[in-house]
Amino acid sequence: MNDADVSKQIQQMVRFIHQEAEEKANEISVSAEEEFNIEKLQLVEADKKKIRQEYERKERQVEIRKKIEYSMQLNASRIKVLQAQDDVVNSMKDAASKELLNVSHHHHTYKHLLKDLIVQSLLRLKEPSVLLRCRKHDLHLVEHVLDSAAQEYADKANVHPPEIIVDKNVYLPPAPSHHNTHDPYCSGGVVLASRDGKIVCENTLDARLDVVFRKKLPEIRRQLFGQVAA
Repeated sequence: MNDADVSKQIQQMVRFIHQEAEEKANEISVSAEEEFNIEKLQLVEADKKKIRQEYERKERQVEIRKKIEYSMQLNASRIKVLQAQDDVVNSMKDAASKELLNVSHHHHTYKHLLKDLIVQSLLRLKEPSVLLRCRKHDLHLVEHVLDSAAQEYADKANVHPPEIIVDKNVYLPPAPSHHNTHDPYCSGGVVLASRDGKIVCENTLDARLDVVFRKKLPEIRRQLFGQVAA
């Protein structure tokens, strides 16, 4: 083999090596670009996922705030409605309390009512001797019906007439005054107690109104507002 052949063969080998090197470089470049694109896509998807998660988190927070605000507004509205209902009911009770003041003005009717209240109290106490308190203004009416009330109780309970001691040292408060609206008051009626004071029957008109009002409150609310308040 002469020098020309050797030189030609060397050139072919060099071209082959260059071609292989170029092909290998192209493969590496393509592979690197593919890996870059894949990694870039993964990073983009990861960022998208983070953005979606953050959006969903904020959306949930907004929904929760909306529910809380709605619940607070609803509760506030309910409280206002209940307060308005209570105001109506209390105004009715106040009106009834004012009407009680007129009861004692009709002496004949009030005298019979006092007798009935005394008899009822005696039937509840079932004591042979009791202490009675009334308003100082009602003392003469109470003393007028005391004996007949004791006898009526005795007939109903089939016992001897009880001893009824009227307390003339301590009276029930007088009717309410326009000048002293915060002072204790009593619209009428009586309070009876056993001699030892352990058993007390409060049968004043105000106490009776409280009892009736509490008992009838569900019915009153149903009549006024169409439902029974919980």
